[in-house]
Amino acid sequence: TRKYYYCSRLGKMVECTTIEEVGSTGVGAMTLAFLIFIVSTVVFVFKANNGGETRKYYYCTSYICGFAAISYLGMLSGQGWLATTGCRQFFYARYIDYAITTNITILLLGLLSGASTELIAGAVGADLAWIGAAFLGSVSVVSEVKWLWFFINIGALIIVSNHIVVLFKAAAEAKGGEVAQLYGKLVWLTFLCWICYPVVWLFSEGFASFSISFEVCAYALIDVASKVGLSFMVMSANDVIAAGGEGTEFV
Repeated sequence: TRKYYYCSRLGKMVECTTIEEVGSTGVGAMTLAFLIFIVSTVVFVFKANNGGETRKYYYCTSYICGFAAISYLGMLSGQGWLATTGCRQFFYARYIDYAITTNITILLLGLLSGASTELIAGAVGADLAWIGAAFLGSVSVVSEVKWLWFFINIGALIIVSNHIVVLFKAAAEAKGGEVAQLYGKLVWLTFLCWICYPVVWLFSEGFASFSISFEVCAYALIDVASKVGLSFMVMSANDVIAAGGEGTEFV
């Protein structure tokens, strides 16, 4: 299949004679990540079917890992990518994954903390702006436009972070007890992982300094930590979550 990219200097689509594609190391990282996600999905689906009061949290973790597994399967199958400026392979499948899984993560954190529907909706809106801006920056052919999208991406991420680190955390602290402590651990893992995404973007889709394989490995590591790591932390605290109850909605 022929691949083309838009050359702003020539003002037209140019066929790629060679494409900088993911190497064996990157394929290995994607394969390992896929296996981790698919096994984790099976575990959490089982927990969801036997979860009782905590079932809703396991539905979230099942879909977080499940959609990530679908994304990695697509990338491993040679799908979900296109050639961007300079004939560099760009996996847009991961952004479809992120648009879904980061929002399910927000829902999970919101449910656990007892945050209001309004706060959760605000975080979801900012999250879609964050992921959308990162995608549009990745496929931009004009340098100034690319970096405009990058700064919009950072701004949206700051808003998302304010919701989960400050507003949701206040709701969790209103619940008090072990739930508040658990939420503190979960949100800091999520926050630290999520701020790594724009750093990797900066040197891959941004400056194109990273090789495709290194980029894939970096994203895979963050994906596994932020999705599987978070999900198993939730599972390990099953008794704490069950004892925490519904609490009151924090506005």
